[in-house]
Amino acid sequence: MTVRSAVVAGTPRLAFSFAGEGELVVMLHGVGGNRRNWLSQIEALSPACLAVAWDARGYGDSDDYAGELSFGDVADDLLRLLDHFDRRRAHLVGLSMGGNIAMEFALRHPDRVASLVLADTDRGMQHIPASEREAFLALRREPILAGVALDELAVPIVASLLGEGAVPTARAEMIDSISRLHRDSYLKALKATVDFDVVGKLDRIGVPTLVIVGEEDRLTPVEEARAICAEIAGSELAVIPGAGHVSNVEQPERFSQALLRFLRSVGAAPS
Repeated sequence: MTVRSAVVAGTPRLAFSFAGEGELVVMLHGVGGNRRNWLSQIEALSPACLAVAWDARGYGDSDDYAGELSFGDVADDLLRLLDHFDRRRAHLVGLSMGGNIAMEFALRHPDRVASLVLADTDRGMQHIPASEREAFLALRREPILAGVALDELAVPIVASLLGEGAVPTARAEMIDSISRLHRDSYLKALKATVDFDVVGKLDRIGVPTLVIVGEEDRLTPVEEARAICAEIAGSELAVIPGAGHVSNVEQPERFSQALLRFLRSVGAAPS
């Protein structure tokens, strides 16, 4: 497998990795991630699909941007990516913040989505009292605003994400991801994830949907995954044993198997 890299022109420029041919499958990373987190899935999918993973605006090799982060703007970025490949529709796979982006895109542009995979994500934090949301945000932002480097914060952040049995390679990968974050863009993304809210709106999603969650996910637990399934008619649930909040990195084979089974069931990949 040869994984290639390219960019979508425009403002901001968007970097992505891709391999394979066939129906377009776009993978969207979380708030502490980048497109490297999907390399195992690109390898697993590329014999059957055109597998693409991007760096969202302000991440990895994509450009930073002015102003606050709007998931509406990110949805427009995703439209540019689909247009770059000259594809009317794509199968979207989003983890954590990437799941928020995928939901936002599906609600704004339902005709551009072939199917959804929502992994270790939530419908938003608006059900939590405002004081608790502010405390959540402050806990993550204040050390950075005080000048603590992201590579210093990486170890405790990763410890809060992974399941107890996470292998050293998964831990090392996520520490590397946190260390690569763009400081200001990460701060803006944290705020956007706290403000995100699609509770009560997901019944408008009419495409085949798979909800994946790590059995040990403490940030967006199995109960939240079940709540997402309850709102999206006909959706399926897959619980990944031995995984926390970053199930595609912690258990890449199990995650990829669940993903491939689903894509085959919706006709996106040959059996």
